[in-house]
Amino acid sequence: MLFENQVSDAKQCGHQAGKVTVPHEDFLAKINAVRYAFLELGIDNGIIVARTDSLGASLTQKVPVSQTPGDLASQYNAFLETTPINGVEDLNEGDTAMKINGELCKPTRLENGLYQFREGTEKDRVVLDCVTSLQSGADLLWIETEKPHVKQIAELVNRVKEQVPNAKLVYNNSPSFNWTLKFREQVYQEWAEEGRDLSAYPSLGDNKALMAPEMDATELAAAADVLVQNFQRDGAREAGIFHHLITLPTYHTAALSTDILSEGYFGDLGMLAYVRDVQRQEIRREQASVKHQDLAGSNIGDTHKEYFSGDNALKAGGEDNTMNQF
Repeated sequence: MLFENQVSDAKQCGHQAGKVTVPHEDFLAKINAVRYAFLELGIDNGIIVARTDSLGASLTQKVPVSQTPGDLASQYNAFLETTPINGVEDLNEGDTAMKINGELCKPTRLENGLYQFREGTEKDRVVLDCVTSLQSGADLLWIETEKPHVKQIAELVNRVKEQVPNAKLVYNNSPSFNWTLKFREQVYQEWAEEGRDLSAYPSLGDNKALMAPEMDATELAAAADVLVQNFQRDGAREAGIFHHLITLPTYHTAALSTDILSEGYFGDLGMLAYVRDVQRQEIRREQASVKHQDLAGSNIGDTHKEYFSGDNALKAGGEDNTMNQF
């Protein structure tokens, strides 16, 4: 089971803006509840994945109540953006006041009622999310990052492993990333740090030029593609990624293939667009999908018909069935 530390009623995709997280206690309570449910039901192979969106989330819905200095709520509140105050006279109507590290202050509260985290606390919040989740019954971690960069992921996971040495990560190789651009930028930056001559390449930040087809044949693009090709192996070795997944791959493959087919079918290729680029490829790859009637269940239907009607069964898979051509 997968649990996220975003607020459910304001849920966003992990790669979108406007994410709001819940206090650690709220997140851990769900993990604890499911772990105990597994125990009660005798489920020995139940897997809990704890996903944190804190790296890209700058807001929280509520301020947890601290019972003792240094407890989980206290650690969470220490990440808040606050303003020191001297007393009640520094508070406006409806303001909240709290004591953090012995000082009286008020947290920054936006007009929508949400509280703001301090800039620069993102990584620390991710690490605390991960460590406490694993200590509270989670089996695997899921960290949403803003780019697929092995060193960035490793930095976070290695910090977690300092406290939980056997920590393992599930990573989303998301189509929300522009993989081509991000890895070309990475190679560009690495080469710049090495002092290499980059005058033949577009400037960093010129995304359109870096993505241009003529870039594909360059040494920089080839180096970037090698990094993409090795991303899973590098991530497993250097960043503790236990399982790689791609969200929505079939959505994108279906959209692309439909666009290519439509372009040819309604263009000069006509029906050849389908025959050459779809059906002929299915046959040569020996894909079961070429016999779409079988996959739709007609052969199973024939079995049932024959069972109940014997020789009188009107089977779809007879001699006149065009699927026999494959």
